[in-house]
Amino acid sequence: SIQTKVSYGSSGNFFAQISQGAPFDIFFSADATYPELLEKEGLTANEMQGVYAVGKIVLWVSNESKVDFDKGMQAVTSTEVKKLAIANPRHAPYGRVAEESLRYYGLWESVKGKLIYGENISQTAQFVHAGAADAGIVALSLAISPKMLIEGRYWVIPDESHSDIEQIYVVLKKGKGKKNIRKFLDFIHGEKGGKILSRYGFVIPGTGDNRS
Repeated sequence: SIQTKVSYGSSGNFFAQISQGAPFDIFFSADATYPELLEKEGLTANEMQGVYAVGKIVLWVSNESKVDFDKGMQAVTSTEVKKLAIANPRHAPYGRVAEESLRYYGLWESVKGKLIYGENISQTAQFVHAGAADAGIVALSLAISPKMLIEGRYWVIPDESHSDIEQIYVVLKKGKGKKNIRKFLDFIHGEKGGKILSRYGFVIPGTGDNRS
């Protein structure tokens, strides 16, 4: 078995930490932007990178909410939704696609005043799950987590309304040559790793396979 130490946070914040010398071996980003920037800074082992999953976003509300999903994305304009949580688009990829989707449906200007921003997609989900927001645009992977699945309901936001959420990993120079890196990546790309990612709401690259 391979012992791993995992740190969780927004992709943008990790990009900043890695740029300043944080001792990570692999960076699993929620999009391609930050790995590309790290590559430009010369901080990556260029030959060791790839897409590990494709994400989906959903509109999530609690079971008590009267928000009508039959209205699709227009549901966010409901008087039931006084506060809408999204991840911060400035440094969280899931926030950027949430903004893209709201703009696609012509809703950005009308909901801007009710937005509250999570530092990352996990904090955004915590906000709406705890009732700090009436609805939230979160990752499908979080919406199908046990608590959120039992205590709420969700509507899958159509893919055509936003950029693909290609989630990229990149091996950093500090991790290059470490013997377990390749084994770990083989696991991520293998059948067992794929089944885990699929179970948690991600599309597996090249298969279109997920639970949604």
